[in-house]
Amino acid sequence: MNNNNENALIVVKNLQKVFKNNNGDTVQALDGIDNVIHNGEKVVIIGPSGCGKSTFLRCLNCMEDPTGGSIFFGGEDLADMKVDINKHRENIGMVFQQFNLFNNKTVLQNIMLAPVHIRIKKAGGIFAPTAVKKQIKEEARQTAMSLLRRIGLEEKANVYPSKLSGGQKQRIAIVRALAMNPQVMLFDEPTSALDPEMVGEVLDLMKQLANEGMTMVVVTHEMGFAREVADRVIFMSEGKIVEEGKPSEFFDNPQTDRAKQFLKCVL
Repeated sequence: MNNNNENALIVVKNLQKVFKNNNGDTVQALDGIDNVIHNGEKVVIIGPSGCGKSTFLRCLNCMEDPTGGSIFFGGEDLADMKVDINKHRENIGMVFQQFNLFNNKTVLQNIMLAPVHIRIKKAGGIFAPTAVKKQIKEEARQTAMSLLRRIGLEEKANVYPSKLSGGQKQRIAIVRALAMNPQVMLFDEPTSALDPEMVGEVLDLMKQLANEGMTMVVVTHEMGFAREVADRVIFMSEGKIVEEGKPSEFFDNPQTDRAKQFLKCVL
């Protein structure tokens, strides 16, 4: 692990997560994860199904409460129950496998929803002046339209998600997260629910973000993307980080038997 905390954005220390499965048995999903994610770094997490990758990502975004350990973001421990999680979530964008768009709202409304809600709340909520609310909504609309133009889907602004392809839905989900202007983007297997011909358009957008310097943590089975885009590859197995390194080192010369076994199956 890169232990240099200089320019660190997220510092994870001894992260633990224990679940009870449907049989009532204890499952150690995360078992002592230590890691540092730096500003502008592109980290790709790979490993077999059920190894804890998605759980790790969900802990980073406070969608899962850790059983133990710490996650420092912006100098505060997100695992501390006294910390205002919602304040930090504004700076941590999350993209899911299944898009998670609101089907009863248009594309434009989906993108505007969170920025408008948060900014109006900060301006006084229901007591905010009408003119202020109007300005917030117009600025959010302009931002949303600019993001739609960026991905070539401006003409879909007033369309409902049910009318979109899977690749279009996922690109909308990505720009919805970008509308909050986050410091880091988390991607949880963003192409796994897509038909093969739609994968490329989503990966191309992610590559654009990487080239622009966005800090990214990506759980994926796309080994070509990991090799091309990642600054660092993390290989997980059974809730632990087994190996990590630069893509060229990891893919061409894995150090552990478990990583060698995994790569033999997926490459």
